[in-house]
Amino acid sequence: MKRLAIITALLLSSTAAQAQLASKITHYDPAKTRVATAVHDGAGAMNFGALMDTKTLSTDFIFLHRGILQPKSGIGQHFHNHCEEMFVILDGEAEFTINGRTSTLKGPAGAPNRMGASHGIYNATDRPVEWMNINVGTSKVYDAFNLGDDRVGAPKDAIPQFITMKLDKALLKPAPTGTGVTRRRVLGPSIFFSPWAYYDHVMVAPGGSTVSTTSSDISEAYYVISGDGSVTVNGETVAIKKGDAIPVDLGQSKSFKGGSAPLELMIIGIAKDMKTKEAFLAVMANSF
Repeated sequence: MKRLAIITALLLSSTAAQAQLASKITHYDPAKTRVATAVHDGAGAMNFGALMDTKTLSTDFIFLHRGILQPKSGIGQHFHNHCEEMFVILDGEAEFTINGRTSTLKGPAGAPNRMGASHGIYNATDRPVEWMNINVGTSKVYDAFNLGDDRVGAPKDAIPQFITMKLDKALLKPAPTGTGVTRRRVLGPSIFFSPWAYYDHVMVAPGGSTVSTTSSDISEAYYVISGDGSVTVNGETVAIKKGDAIPVDLGQSKSFKGGSAPLELMIIGIAKDMKTKEAFLAVMANSF
């Protein structure tokens, strides 16, 4: 009986641990988003949902938002002086503006807006566009200054006159560790002025897995772009799928496994402070 009680206690403990991890993982559900209009004095309306906020990680990660840019709608041009933001589109196309210069990007793509710069986005098409917004600051405080410019009909440069990124699976390369894992450092630490350290793109093949790693200097926010699999954080394992957002804080171990379909992830890395970021820049800038 004593042995049975111990086994039962262990099973209950494991179930409780999984429930704890599961409670930290959020899921994007378009049906649960709210409609926002004239965002930063932008045109039209968009669907908006928050997946992570300032309480999610101990570092200066501010938020991860997900939603839909409706046709002929967007986010007006605005400044950030104490935080950095990146709009990402996962399909379709949209007109991105950085510091008053506008170009059309085809998804999946994005453009980081560094501290002291202005940006906006507009969906000029007749189809909705899947949208994401990432924000990291020099503190937990978000700031913005609107310019009253919706960018509708703005002149466009054929070649973007600002930093852009594209989530291109063809550019992924086999990872030095793990099984069935390909990855790419899409944006490195030199891109950002804040503790934002990197933006990575990773694919884990069905049955493949990453090795378990831990960092006391870098926290990470993961988002499942497509596919399914599982994540293990500090020994707790939970199934994940497209639309899930997974936080991994400083000092936590993590590993991922592919499921029935390739598990495609984006990873936002945030250093615990600027001194750590500078050391990371010196060591890691050319590691991918």
